[in-house]
Amino acid sequence: MKLYNTLSKSIEEFVPNEEGKVKMYTCGPTVYSYAHIGNLRTYIFEDVLQKGLEYLGYDVKRVMNITDVGHLTSDSDSGEDKMEKGAKREGKTVYEIADFYTKAFLKDMDALNIKRPAIISKASDNIDVYIKMISKMLKDGYAYISGGNVYFDISKAKDYYKLSGMTDDKMIVGAREGVEEDDRKRNQGDFALWFTISKFENHIMKWDSPWGVGYPGWHIECSGIASKYLGEYLDIHCGGVDNIFPHHTNEIAQSEAYFGHKWCNYWCHGAHLNDKNGKMSKSKGGILTLTKLNEDGYSPLVYRYFCLNSHYRSQLVLSKDGLDSSKSAFSKLKSRISSIKDEGELDKDKFDLYNNKFKDAFSNDINTSSMLTTLYDVLKDDSLNGKTKLSLVNSFDKVLSLDLTKEDDKEISDDMKKYIEEEIKLRNDAKKNKDFNKADSIRDELLKKGVKLTDTRDGVIYELI
Repeated sequence: MKLYNTLSKSIEEFVPNEEGKVKMYTCGPTVYSYAHIGNLRTYIFEDVLQKGLEYLGYDVKRVMNITDVGHLTSDSDSGEDKMEKGAKREGKTVYEIADFYTKAFLKDMDALNIKRPAIISKASDNIDVYIKMISKMLKDGYAYISGGNVYFDISKAKDYYKLSGMTDDKMIVGAREGVEEDDRKRNQGDFALWFTISKFENHIMKWDSPWGVGYPGWHIECSGIASKYLGEYLDIHCGGVDNIFPHHTNEIAQSEAYFGHKWCNYWCHGAHLNDKNGKMSKSKGGILTLTKLNEDGYSPLVYRYFCLNSHYRSQLVLSKDGLDSSKSAFSKLKSRISSIKDEGELDKDKFDLYNNKFKDAFSNDINTSSMLTTLYDVLKDDSLNGKTKLSLVNSFDKVLSLDLTKEDDKEISDDMKKYIEEEIKLRNDAKKNKDFNKADSIRDELLKKGVKLTDTRDGVIYELI
């Protein structure tokens, strides 16, 4: 198994700390709003990584946090608290906001066939762990108290910028745009471990601590939750590329200060999903959710298929043409598989041949595009009988998770299928003759019958609604 490691900036052979077992931590959502599909792309890649490792025979224990406290929009005492921002926006308590959007996120995960981690833990449930870690870092001289808050001193960290590759002279004040200087810090790169004095005087989520009533900083929660459930050694830590700095950088600094040794061996990061305006983010507004995508005619698994056609470390550009092409290809793929008859005896040699190709594609830094190519090669191989093809498809789908042999909820009769195809032909003829009124009329009539048409570069596709 070969993985690109952000820490070494190279593809490395994956060797876990304990033979046959993988301890994996993935950063979870901040539950103040719906996850946008850019966020969900990262969770899809992490899901494939976990399932692929299990496919290779590893026992994977995966842990994920739910950020329901402590996530400011900057690492200084500035910006806005995302949870309280959501509560004000919707006239609810922060606890109601966290509960609602956690359930919405898990629903999105289920719709995308993303396997839920073995442990999902809320940040607010682990305050005692953070206090224990912060207390030790204070005792050992890695942290200090200033102005009522506890900060981590990055000058005490060994090779602080090793993950990001940044240097002090390239840094601006704070970590994000518009961050003001915090005069409580020794170094402006220092980050908060615990707030007792804050511009958020009425902050709702507060707890007692040795340093006064307050709440944890953003970064300590992941280190705390990971150490609580996975111990002091991690094999793999995942997230989006925007987590590299400052979040994952600060996780490494505080965790290695606390444990006194290297904490995590492999850091894997997924690239952004971009639209025509650049990176998709909640801060820009106008986010595209999975629900909205579904309403526009693209099922969650079409989106998963769309993502799998691109490498997780490559930026992916979202467009209607791209989604339409994926929708058409996915529909044809499902149709092709549904036509295979389960007959003949399993050809073990050919099964192993293709299965090894699939494993090799995954083991080449999670090359999902090559994994799909192997699937198509199986379907095109006329020397394979139906039994062997379906066995391979079902086996591959343990990782791809596209429900490739699952029948769609809505079935269509042969007579109805023939009628729709004839109407599509008439509509195409009308469009060629520039009789757009007739073309629209045919489309509207089909829609009344519960059939939605979508024009793509590859032709017209239809679905029952």
